[in-house]
Amino acid sequence: MSTTDLPPEDMPINTESDFLQSIVGFEQILGMFDLLTDVIFWIKDTDSKIIYANKKFVEHLGFQTLRQVIGKSDMDFFPPHIAKQFMTDDQSVMDGQVITDRLELNMLQSGEFAWFSTSKRPLFNKQQRIVGSFGFTQLLSKASKVLSSIDAIKEPIEFVRENYHKDICVKDLAEMAFISVSALERRFKKYLLKTPKQFINEVRLENARRLLIESPLPISEIAFRCGFAEHSYFSRQFKIQFGLLPSTLRESMT
Repeated sequence: MSTTDLPPEDMPINTESDFLQSIVGFEQILGMFDLLTDVIFWIKDTDSKIIYANKKFVEHLGFQTLRQVIGKSDMDFFPPHIAKQFMTDDQSVMDGQVITDRLELNMLQSGEFAWFSTSKRPLFNKQQRIVGSFGFTQLLSKASKVLSSIDAIKEPIEFVRENYHKDICVKDLAEMAFISVSALERRFKKYLLKTPKQFINEVRLENARRLLIESPLPISEIAFRCGFAEHSYFSRQFKIQFGLLPSTLRESMT
């Protein structure tokens, strides 16, 4: 008997695609994300409404069941300025931008703000049309607990968070940690997947985005307050990071 004569359930699985198609129920695959106890995972439609989320996401928002968050958007869970950031990101991702391990400010269930490392991607249907987005985010302090004994990365990170508006030299960060510049860069790459300069830049840009949404300050003043000496350089870096110019974000808030 040839394989073409076999009933579907007895057909051999030859490729990874065949294997995935043989699994019963997409919900079974999604349920696997509930095993990620320290990672928040979600799927949104083109209107940034929640289609699916893992248990950690539901708990992060202070709810008990997935039913309580399905069909709602970030506007239902976060202050307007934070929700607008997330929804702007969603649109940028669906427009083709890829977000990988980006540092961003998020709100904890306690109401306190904390830094998260976030990755987002567009979601395609079988016709290869974008029908939404999905993403993962992880509380940065979770990773920091694992590294609690490594002061060489902990102290520079806290210094950058508190002094992003100042002129920060990587050499000074290394001296602060009593290690060489090359050693500091290796540890940043290993634990944060970015160089110290990239980390400094991302912290500045995230704070600039917050000020653009929260305050009426001129863009040039925001750039200066966040450590950027040149307005044009700030605008270029902002567009690279978030997919739109600071002026475009400001206009979208009016």
